[in-house]
Amino acid sequence: MPLAIWPQYMAGYAAHTSFTTRPAIAGKRPSVPLYPVALKRRFRVAQNWSPQSWRSKPIRQVPAYSDAAALAAVEAKLKTHPPLVFAGEARNLKAKLADVAAGKAFLLQGGDCAESFAEFHANNIRDTFCVFLSMAMVLTFAVNLPVVKVGRIAGQFAKPRSDDSETRDGVVLPSYRGDIINGEEFTVADREPDPERMIRAYFQAAATANLVRAFATGGYADLSRARHWYLDDHHHHDLLQRYVAIVDKIAEGGEFLRTFALADTVRQQTSRVDFYFSHEALLLPYEEALTRQDSITKEHYATSGHMLWIGDRTRQLDGAHIEYCRGIKNPIGLKCGPSMSEDEFLKLIAMLNPANEAGRLTLIARFGADKVSEKLPRLIRAVKREGFNVVWSCDPMHGNTVKSASGYKTRPFDRVIKEVKTFFDVHRAEQTYAGGVHLEMTGQNVTECMGGAQDITDVDLHDRYNTRCDPRLNASQALELAFLLADSLRDERMKGAGLAASA
Repeated sequence: MPLAIWPQYMAGYAAHTSFTTRPAIAGKRPSVPLYPVALKRRFRVAQNWSPQSWRSKPIRQVPAYSDAAALAAVEAKLKTHPPLVFAGEARNLKAKLADVAAGKAFLLQGGDCAESFAEFHANNIRDTFCVFLSMAMVLTFAVNLPVVKVGRIAGQFAKPRSDDSETRDGVVLPSYRGDIINGEEFTVADREPDPERMIRAYFQAAATANLVRAFATGGYADLSRARHWYLDDHHHHDLLQRYVAIVDKIAEGGEFLRTFALADTVRQQTSRVDFYFSHEALLLPYEEALTRQDSITKEHYATSGHMLWIGDRTRQLDGAHIEYCRGIKNPIGLKCGPSMSEDEFLKLIAMLNPANEAGRLTLIARFGADKVSEKLPRLIRAVKREGFNVVWSCDPMHGNTVKSASGYKTRPFDRVIKEVKTFFDVHRAEQTYAGGVHLEMTGQNVTECMGGAQDITDVDLHDRYNTRCDPRLNASQALELAFLLADSLRDERMKGAGLAASA
């Protein structure tokens, strides 16, 4: 439904106590009625919600805490702590994501697979932030679109696991689920889930967010410093030269504007950036403890991050994670994989965004390079048919994980590139907007994903394989991907302009 007639549509339905679906078009399935109460009735969504209501639902990927009293004490303590983000910031992000949904901006979401206590260092935070800045600059320059920057940072501590336990030499211990839950060392003491780790994760998230905010607003993100954002000067000369060329062109443009006494205006627009925090909504005791009721709207927000997403392993319609996320008013992401049926897909969208609010829901496609062209089109068509307002984003990482000959879990860069290209191709064919990417990446010079500008091979993986969980793109690979995205977005806009001119 066109956004322009949405208010009239809502007003017309609000006068009735019952609902009527929109008339069916011959040969087509009737659309879902775009009215909250109707959607809730159709999909039997319980209308009573509280931050605790998830506790009555089946739950997966939950750690087995042995001391219930200790867990309750930690939850009670966290409930007294200040929020890590504010409701108004989450609303601002939702408004920016609404622009993405309308094709007026692009979403860049990324960061560590899982933050760790051991690698908590200001330099690591700075380097990841620099990757964001350099990628966003390349994308903005190429297509003249704002880039919405959302980090997997300041809260991305928990990780889902394929198995609840791990066996080594006949010894069975709980799987490592991220530093917020247990330790990585294969010992009984380290693998025991410890609720006190939530307190440490909270304070690390607070310190990380504080530093990133300082970088974003205190001068480090000033466009005049762009040459210093790209930290990998020696692995790929051509990539560096291409980056520097953009920096020089932007600097020339800035000087040109200053000749017209526009220096103050230019500086206001280029001296700081908006940056938002996100993580997977996995450890629900932590999320509940940091849920707050906004004093202005009286609505509930997760204050552990601006945006939370639901993973492929925890998206059960009757599950605890969907129950929690449907009630908070933050922007929500939903991972969509090859196992998702169309019926489940539509019901999840209706449950998570019953008001069909633009910017509320981001669909994060993670199919794998060989499956995206087959599986993605049917979901896109279903969204178009039902008139849902969503952001479409591509996660080219999780569907392309393989084990190398040397035994390392890795992601071939050419498969990552292939999934991104195919994602854009499918959206072009369906005449929909490919609105973003969701990446696991780091500013550190790691050797975890094979290929890319550094031509990392299987024998190179052991050099700097530092990840706590899944392999990440390093700075060179991330920037190379940014140039690919810039080229794809530029081509898309040029084709769109050509079609408009010929119409």
